[in-house]
Amino acid sequence: MRFTLFIELSFVSLLASTLTLSAQNEIAIQKTLIMGGTKPIPVSISGFTGEIDRALQLDLYVQGFSFTSPETAQYQITGSNNGHVQGRLFDTQSKAAKFSKSYSGASLRRQIHAFSDDIVEAVTGKKGIAQTRIAFKVDTGPTSEIYIADFDGYNDQSVTKDKTIVAAPCWTPGKLMLYYTSYKLGNPDIFQHDLTSGQRKPIANYSGLNTSAAVSPDGHHVAMILSKSGSPDVYVCDADGSNLKRLTSTREDESSPCWSPDSKWICFATKLKERRALCKVSASGGEIQRIPTVGVLNPTEPEWSPDGNWIVFTAMMGSFAICTVPAQGGQVTELVPGEDASWAPNSRTVVYARRQGGSRVLALLDVMTKQTKDISRVAGSNSQPSWAK
Repeated sequence: MRFTLFIELSFVSLLASTLTLSAQNEIAIQKTLIMGGTKPIPVSISGFTGEIDRALQLDLYVQGFSFTSPETAQYQITGSNNGHVQGRLFDTQSKAAKFSKSYSGASLRRQIHAFSDDIVEAVTGKKGIAQTRIAFKVDTGPTSEIYIADFDGYNDQSVTKDKTIVAAPCWTPGKLMLYYTSYKLGNPDIFQHDLTSGQRKPIANYSGLNTSAAVSPDGHHVAMILSKSGSPDVYVCDADGSNLKRLTSTREDESSPCWSPDSKWICFATKLKERRALCKVSASGGEIQRIPTVGVLNPTEPEWSPDGNWIVFTAMMGSFAICTVPAQGGQVTELVPGEDASWAPNSRTVVYARRQGGSRVLALLDVMTKQTKDISRVAGSNSQPSWAK
């Protein structure tokens, strides 16, 4: 939903006389981001109530902020949500107001998401993620369906209602369009589903397995796993399913293809010398190259970060763990228990599934601070999330 931001004509002075901090209380600003070891940015929040206050805190928490008193905060966030959202951001280090804005024209939740995005951009220089969406699979007994929702799990909508088995939803970048695998026609086929018109069609319905569709960042191609030649291999085709090309023929169980941000490389999981490994291959074909994952065994389910710097993946070492590795390979950082990780557009937050008893719930993770929040709101086991880019 589009809405208008009404920007006040002048900045306001926010409690400047009360912000003189003693030397022993000066805030140490961490300038270097360390994967899994970065300190959160301390902020204070006042003036917001109920659901809107909780939404703002979640938005910021999963992007590396923590909450403290106004006296010890690096930034003070104040405002109100009486009919519409008004919000102000004050920098206690420079003792200057960063901005003051009023939001209207949409639900209060969408207004507060817009405010949090403005906070993130003002503080970090990067766009916030609070107005983005995710897709995911929901298992309810023997069948499953594809859902979409706001990034925090609210405003969920069922995309499929086929009462069959579905899997592996994937967004088309910049479009309201999904690809996913469905048994609707009796075989695991890959469908293209336009969420605006509701129209869908199979783009890969070969004999055997058709799964794990991954759309290239430029939107022109789809990587996938097909077993039409006997074993699961990596293939690539145009967005409509035409011009199919086989990229691997290892006779191993390839899985989980994903794209580099420049749409030139496809990373996937396979086996090398009887051990699971991450590899990459040119989208035009060529030699397979290994991506070393030092320190962990059995990597799978890779996804390349939008900024190109990292690959997040699942390590299977007795239990499942979310890990990151530099895109060229190297030392692995193990983050939290979980699986099925998908990057947010900010290349910092991921959505993933964690096991809870015999079910799975979706959670958000800030990979820099390891701060997490559960977001599942749909009954059933929630898994295989995909973040819209």
